[in-house]
Amino acid sequence: MEANITINKLNSRFPESIVETHSYRGDDTAVVRKEDLLEICQFLRDDKELQYNFMMDLTAVDYLGREPRFEVVYHLYSLTFNRRFRIKTRVSEAECSVDSIVSLWVSADWFEREAYDMYGIIFKGHPELRRILLYEDFQGHPLRKDYPIKKRQPLIGPTC
Repeated sequence: MEANITINKLNSRFPESIVETHSYRGDDTAVVRKEDLLEICQFLRDDKELQYNFMMDLTAVDYLGREPRFEVVYHLYSLTFNRRFRIKTRVSEAECSVDSIVSLWVSADWFEREAYDMYGIIFKGHPELRRILLYEDFQGHPLRKDYPIKKRQPLIGPTC
């Protein structure tokens, strides 16, 4: 089954790390334990039959009321095999951190900073984790579902 080669290899190599997998309309997804994320991502990048050598996107999802509350979602692409794959890992509100993958894909740098800025998820080992869209004194993380919609923030910036 060519379509599920990635899922099959992950289930074989990391049976204890895979929380769940699914495929929908040709898109394969694996939810993995966050403790094993970095090792799994390195395997996906380096395995000769997979070669996910391009990290296209990284985002977070807030499932307010569920624990773990957040999911960090990684969209990978194999330029060699013209194949996409999605990795998700769940992050609790209390800990709210996951390993950075910048050491594997430099393209993750600004995506991780954006997820940190908007959701407050800390990417451990990131070379320069700081806000990228909002100013440093901004209070809160505006894409969290419990962020007050009418919260006022001071406008800080250069004067015209």
